[in-house]
Amino acid sequence: MKHTPVLATAIWRKSSYSDGGDNNCVEVADGYPGFVPVRDSKVPAARPLLIGAQPWASFIGSLKAGH
Repeated sequence: MKHTPVLATAIWRKSSYSDGGDNNCVEVADGYPGFVPVRDSKVPAARPLLIGAQPWASFIGSLKAGH
């Protein structure tokens, strides 16, 4: 049985590269060992994606490298 984290108290943050709009960003929450919760700011009540920490780190690394 997998453990489903409780995200009701998650503190969500937007990328510093967002265009400043209120509802057009991807948001992530920190502090969940082993994975990164990700959601669409347009639908904050929707179930977030839970992405493994290593795949997320690879994704961010690729973005930073310009890929």
